Amino acid sequence: MKQESSNIRLSPEQALKKLQHYCAYSERCHQDVVNKLFELGVWKKEHDAIIAALIEESYLNEERFAKAFAGGHFRQKKWGRNKIKATLQQKQVSPYCIKAAMKEIDAAAYEQTLNELLQQKWNSLKGERNRFVKMKKTAVFLIQRGYEPELFQPLLHTIQ
Repeated sequence: MKQESSNIRLSPEQALKKLQHYCAYSERCHQDVVNKLFELGVWKKEHDAIIAALIEESYLNEERFAKAFAGGHFRQKKWGRNKIKATLQQKQVSPYCIKAAMKEIDAAAYEQTLNELLQQKWNSLKGERNRFVKMKKTAVFLIQRGYEPELFQPLLHTIQ
């Protein structure tokens, strides 16, 4: 159950304190913080000052967030670059930060993960006898995961 009710507004100082804890717990992007400010019932005119204070105190750093997000989602969830990039864009992260985040993904590890996912999906389709149907299902799976077709298409044609 939430402590604040929607009629009670927090003072900027109270909101800053809450957001310091919120940002210290996990890396956040600016959009997450703005959403939290609305959730806490903070007046829109006070948002900029609170966000500026969080940035000055190093609680909020969009580039650090983007790098942590990209690295974590690649390693933990095995997301491809396209899905990571699209999610960061959806969170309104700047193109500069997205570019920096993409550099966090090691090319060799990316290729290895792509190969592993392709092999796992291919092997999970044992009951499917039609090679082209297996290729299509595997391709759709990899695209949904955010991998680039130009990287996995050549592998699909050589897989047994």
